[in-house]
Amino acid sequence: MNAFEYASPASVAEAVRALAGKNGASALGGGTDLLNRIKEGVTSPSRVVATRSIGDLAGVEQTPKAIIIKGATTLAALIKSEPTTKWLPGLRQAALEVGTPQIRNMATVAGNLLQRPRDWYYRNGFGLLGGKKVNGDTVRELEGEFAPIDTDEGTHLVRVGDNRYGAIYMTDGDALYVNTSSLAPPLIALGARATLSGPDGERTVDVADLYRVPKSADEIELALKPGEVLTKVIIPTPVAKNATYEVRHKQAHDWPLVLASVALTTEGDTVRSAKVVLGSVAPVPLHCQPAVDAILGKAITPETAAAAGKAAAAGAKPLSMNAYKVKLVEVAVKRALLAAAGNRYWEV
Repeated sequence: MNAFEYASPASVAEAVRALAGKNGASALGGGTDLLNRIKEGVTSPSRVVATRSIGDLAGVEQTPKAIIIKGATTLAALIKSEPTTKWLPGLRQAALEVGTPQIRNMATVAGNLLQRPRDWYYRNGFGLLGGKKVNGDTVRELEGEFAPIDTDEGTHLVRVGDNRYGAIYMTDGDALYVNTSSLAPPLIALGARATLSGPDGERTVDVADLYRVPKSADEIELALKPGEVLTKVIIPTPVAKNATYEVRHKQAHDWPLVLASVALTTEGDTVRSAKVVLGSVAPVPLHCQPAVDAILGKAITPETAAAAGKAAAAGAKPLSMNAYKVKLVEVAVKRALLAAAGNRYWEV
């Protein structure tokens, strides 16, 4: 681990100055992502700026027009807050699935939204684009045996290697990692906006616009400007019916294989508007219009929810080892829709 400066600002303005005043500075929320990246040598910040020390940067508030979640709010506090419990079951479920109680006591809303990919090629130093530049000694597992592969400058390690947990959408490009924020899909489904404070002042963007697909090795997947701090997330009210369903290997601490979040506005039993957002399947949280089209003007029943799941899965282009995720998309979308409609048949 390289040595770095540590700053503990008392205000957002001080945090912005500390981040902007040093090349290579990184914001520290709960530290559940950043500290691991530092220890693994993936990230080597010159200065770490602790945002949890800012007193007015945590808490959940409800106004007549919005629910406001401040950036340094821990996931544990988010889960327990009255507005979350009453109006945001999809967001609460997503937060409840994150990590362990110890992690949720430390991890923050801003930290979860801005965490870096968990892709093991990225975490082992091959970058976000799968280490396209490799040499002839690179190996892959082939039918239980390790065999050399012939490569050139254009070989993509994720395509020829173990891509079980990679993307199944947007796979025509080089960014084959998945966005791993559990909070982003439900917030995007709810039409949430994020407020960022930086050297140029304050700006507010859709949560979806926090993410981008890097086109070169010099770009990252987050659309933040240097020195910016995510101070709050704003969810407009009235809040639509919402739910999240996650599929993962085990109930203990794990990351989702597929996550689906939905928000529905209904007239009686009929869906008048909807959003379906997928997580852990693409480099960015993925708005799934085919699933929306399958339920508009209809009631949410097991049959219509299943049809929406199939519509969502139809656009997938899996890699060599992750086609299993396509079926998981069908299940996650179906169950998220049914949960939003109040039918949790799998819990009976």
